[in-house]
Amino acid sequence: MMKSVTLADLASHIGASVRGDASYQVNRLATLASATAEQVSFLANEKYRSQLADTGAGAVIMHPDADDGRARNALLTTNPYLGYAKVAQLLDTSPKRAQDIHPTAVISAQANLGKNVAVGAHAVIESGAHIADNVVIGAQCFVGENVEIGEGSRLFPQVTLYHNVVLGKGCTVHSSSTIGADGFGWATENGKWVKIPQLGRVIVGDNVDIGANSSIDRGALDDTIIGSGCIIDNLVQIGHNVVLGEGTAIAGQAGIAGSTRIGKNCLIGGQAGLGGHIEIADNVQLHGQAMVTKSIDKAGVYASGNPVAPQGEWAKTGVRYRQLPDLFKRVKALETKLNIKDQ
Repeated sequence: MMKSVTLADLASHIGASVRGDASYQVNRLATLASATAEQVSFLANEKYRSQLADTGAGAVIMHPDADDGRARNALLTTNPYLGYAKVAQLLDTSPKRAQDIHPTAVISAQANLGKNVAVGAHAVIESGAHIADNVVIGAQCFVGENVEIGEGSRLFPQVTLYHNVVLGKGCTVHSSSTIGADGFGWATENGKWVKIPQLGRVIVGDNVDIGANSSIDRGALDDTIIGSGCIIDNLVQIGHNVVLGEGTAIAGQAGIAGSTRIGKNCLIGGQAGLGGHIEIADNVQLHGQAMVTKSIDKAGVYASGNPVAPQGEWAKTGVRYRQLPDLFKRVKALETKLNIKDQ
């Protein structure tokens, strides 16, 4: 059953002020375009300001400068997107966490489980695992030997933690992600591949969120380290011995090759590719599809790749690109003929 909350309570929760009826009640969040009178919406992007005129929302979270009086009620805050996030937490309708251990779970007698640990159907917890208080392990998860899971962390169904992985406090790992699989380490002998055992661990700090179907490889010798407060989207690949600084965010389908070190509070766009054995400074932002092959030692925003263009324009650009070597030779020949030296 959805709970109703007054605007006064929401304003107190998010640090906003109310314009309108503070006793008005809402029970869900919705977009400006789809909201009804029982729902609260938000305006954090000027692109959607025109929707204020027609929104059916009972209240809108917005910046004071955006309030032109058209919304029925308003929650006014200098950071409406953050306000939206906090209201979403308050009105979250996700199922409550499990409270017990399912009879089909397979738990080693040598595993150590803390208080109020919940384990879903057909989950496996192996010898030496240490599970702290208030941990939730979803259905069909696998927790390998000597894994450590910190207090209050949650594994959604079908997560795999290989042996010796350390997961900090308050972490969330979404379905089908794998932490601690072998890194991509191979030697060659007479034209054949020779496997290099990966002897390190993966150490994940506190309050890390890892999306679905992502993979973090264990270290070859030293550990792969994910700093506290990092957020990792779905379908992200992190190679062996990577070090990820605190507070860094990685969007979907990004790939980070082995032994790369990324600083604190970086933003890595979707499908970005980072080569191995490089270093990225703190506070670096990489646009989507950025290809990084060398270290970046200064904070800032970096981009590469080709933005979308009409097909005809894109085709002409491709032709011109292939003509560049010949064009360069022709320009050099003209410079030589005119006795123009390189500046």
